[in-house]
Amino acid sequence: MNFHKSYSKTDLLDLINTLDIPIVFSHQDNKSTIHKKFKDYFNSNPNDKYKSSFYRINGSKELQIFLTKPNPKKSMTIKEKADVMRIAKFIIQYCKNGYMVELSPHYNKHEEIIDDMLYITQYGDIPSVRRCCKLLEKDFNIKRSFTPIISPQIQKQLDDKRKAKGAMELKYELKRGHFVIVFD
Repeated sequence: MNFHKSYSKTDLLDLINTLDIPIVFSHQDNKSTIHKKFKDYFNSNPNDKYKSSFYRINGSKELQIFLTKPNPKKSMTIKEKADVMRIAKFIIQYCKNGYMVELSPHYNKHEEIIDDMLYITQYGDIPSVRRCCKLLEKDFNIKRSFTPIISPQIQKQLDDKRKAKGAMELKYELKRGHFVIVFD
């Protein structure tokens, strides 16, 4: 079995930790040793079952198929990412100019913006794309909402970050009345 080359060492370690695969690894291991450990694991445990996770992998066979296909997180080329980032920059500039097409140097009609948004929403893992979608929600000229397509891994990271941020919020209580403060 050959793993697809698009999986990094970090991706493989994340799979092990998320699916609770009983593979012992060290952070000093390189990618090829982790590949070997996976192959040994598949040979000794061909029918293992995993707990449900955002990867939607239930067993060893599905994991083997998953690892032979390209990594879904790394499907963009550098040129595609640069193109998406350029479009996102143009849309953010349009939003910062008060949602006025007349002030935009890149757009002449709202349909052009909608076309560009329909193209970049498929790359929701990029933070600038998510920002564009959020900013265009406030545009009264475009009566349509855009939902970015976010991979399960990034969605989990965003949810964890949102939970941590909510837990860190300071709670305060306002009391009114007469208080005496004494300084020594």
